[in-house]
Amino acid sequence: MRLTNFSDYALRMLMYAASAGDRLITIEETARTFGVSKTHLNKVANTLTRSGYLKAVRGRSGGLALGLRPEMIRIGDVIRLTEPDFAVVECFATGNQCVLTRSCKLSSMFGEAMASFQSILDRYTLADVTLMPQDFLGGLPPPQPSRLARSGA
Repeated sequence: MRLTNFSDYALRMLMYAASAGDRLITIEETARTFGVSKTHLNKVANTLTRSGYLKAVRGRSGGLALGLRPEMIRIGDVIRLTEPDFAVVECFATGNQCVLTRSCKLSSMFGEAMASFQSILDRYTLADVTLMPQDFLGGLPPPQPSRLARSGA
């Protein structure tokens, strides 16, 4: 099984925002830090913002910040939000055409494995995987006065 880049980028963006503390991050800065497409991160940020994991502050000094405390963001919830499906084998997918489906014993095994995978991810929160600013290549920019405080958010 492999997670999509979308899920990978969502987790990285949340980790980056958590490490920034009160400082707002931008999509451009995040894309530069991770060497990924700004366009793709825009989509990730929109999904995370709509779901309340990030909050957006508009304006010239705007950016993104965590919408919830890191200990409230379960990794399993983020993965369920960002993954299109968990169809690791055909019989899990819509439109299953496998001729073995009625008698196959693999589907229950894979179902149990997926449930275990998700259960383990649910035991961890963003707080468990948050890094220090210096852990990011080049580190985060130096702290500035909180933009959240200036914007009244």
